[in-house]
Amino acid sequence: MTLLETFGSIESMSDVFVFQLAVSVLCGAIVGIERQLRGKAIGIRTSILICLGTQVFIRLSLNMAVEGVIVDPTRVLGQVVTGVGFLGAGVILGKGGSITGVTSAAVVWMLAAIGSTIGAGHPLEALILATLVVGILIVVRALETAFKRLRGGSDEPENGSAERANG
Repeated sequence: MTLLETFGSIESMSDVFVFQLAVSVLCGAIVGIERQLRGKAIGIRTSILICLGTQVFIRLSLNMAVEGVIVDPTRVLGQVVTGVGFLGAGVILGKGGSITGVTSAAVVWMLAAIGSTIGAGHPLEALILATLVVGILIVVRALETAFKRLRGGSDEPENGSAERANG
């Protein structure tokens, strides 16, 4: 391989890397904007950084495996999952018998999955995942709000009417 061919392949790899970086930023922003608008602990910056970081770690492990370095990309993926689990645990809070932040921790986990998907060379799937995550967050929140309204509705007897019926 000539020097020109080597630089040509580096440029091609660089284009792929830049594209993956852009998709990581976009996917992180898609999820992060939803979280930011709701005032959650994991906002736009954090979401983008989680996607970027996992994408880079997975891409590096795959590149090292191709270059002949003895590395098992699945071990790197496992370590990413462990590290992100630790990060997610940091957003879970318990106070007064209630636990908050579990959804934010799950979002951290999904952001790492999205970044890993991009790093593994599947940007379209990552965009679909990011959109799916936001869709789930929005739709399920609307369902939860509707369920709360139903619980407070007329399906439960009032205290006064029960006493009159017994009296």
